[in-house]
Amino acid sequence: MSMSNDTQFRPSSFLLLGIPGLEGVHVSIGVPLFFLYLVALLGNATVMFVIQTEHSLHEPMYYFLAMLDSIDLGLSTATIPKMLGIFWFSLRDTSFGCCLSQMFFIHFFTAMESIVLVAMAFDRYIAICKPLRYTMILTSKIIIIIAGIAILRSLYMVVPLVFLLLRLPFCGHRIIPHTYCEHMGIARLACASIKVNIMFGLGNISLLLLDVLLIIVSYIRILYAVFLLPSWDARLKALNTCGSHIGVILAFFIPAFFSFLTHRFGHNIPQYVHIFLANLYVVVPPALNPVIYGVRTKQIRERVLRVFLRTSRELASQRSWKIKN
Repeated sequence: MSMSNDTQFRPSSFLLLGIPGLEGVHVSIGVPLFFLYLVALLGNATVMFVIQTEHSLHEPMYYFLAMLDSIDLGLSTATIPKMLGIFWFSLRDTSFGCCLSQMFFIHFFTAMESIVLVAMAFDRYIAICKPLRYTMILTSKIIIIIAGIAILRSLYMVVPLVFLLLRLPFCGHRIIPHTYCEHMGIARLACASIKVNIMFGLGNISLLLLDVLLIIVSYIRILYAVFLLPSWDARLKALNTCGSHIGVILAFFIPAFFSFLTHRFGHNIPQYVHIFLANLYVVVPPALNPVIYGVRTKQIRERVLRVFLRTSRELASQRSWKIKN
């Protein structure tokens, strides 16, 4: 009887199907995913190393970038290894606890990334609109407070989701047609009302939309200040400092926006399209962000090149020493 109740309320495991309808190309889909994961790991770790070791980069803008890189490492690690296990090795089973843990970290890192992008927009606003007060406003203490707020707000958005799922009975339903565990994907398996889950999820979406609104307001103020500058050279120079941040914002919010639109309104769109778009916004930004900042930020680009050149010289000298001996 107790085993029956346990099965009803908490299945021992869930079955992740990957991308239904594209089972024949699962192995092929895994190849670009693997390379995206490598780029995300190497790119974000490299940028974080450069920021830590280069004293000229110990500025608010780069502290926020280091936060973004650590979040991207967490987000990609929470999703891609499990996807590769499904696509390459058919490891579809995941325990109830592991599924909830993955859901927690995916939503936590997504919420964190959103608020860090708001902080980076605020950083650019202060740098362009109040340059003389930049170091007075964005002190180390303020940056720590912003990081604390980001963590606390993300926990507020995600921790209740875990308890909202734990209260639901599942009546033996355990098949999730997706590549990873996410809140509504799990909640829809329940054999009870999920109205509270839906309402809380909509509340979280409204907070993310508030982040988008704050970013838009920041850039309206930035554009207003830029076009008051006397020369086009000064305007282009000011806008150029925002280019990397704008690229990162677009890489994060555009896939999420299209995923949300197809999920809510694209009822005639095949299921594999929904899942493919949902994968994009957790897979692509972690790989793109370090590339965008690495290519567009001169200090990071030069430091990375210096590190690689020094490493290649050391390897060359070691080879020549071995040959001589």
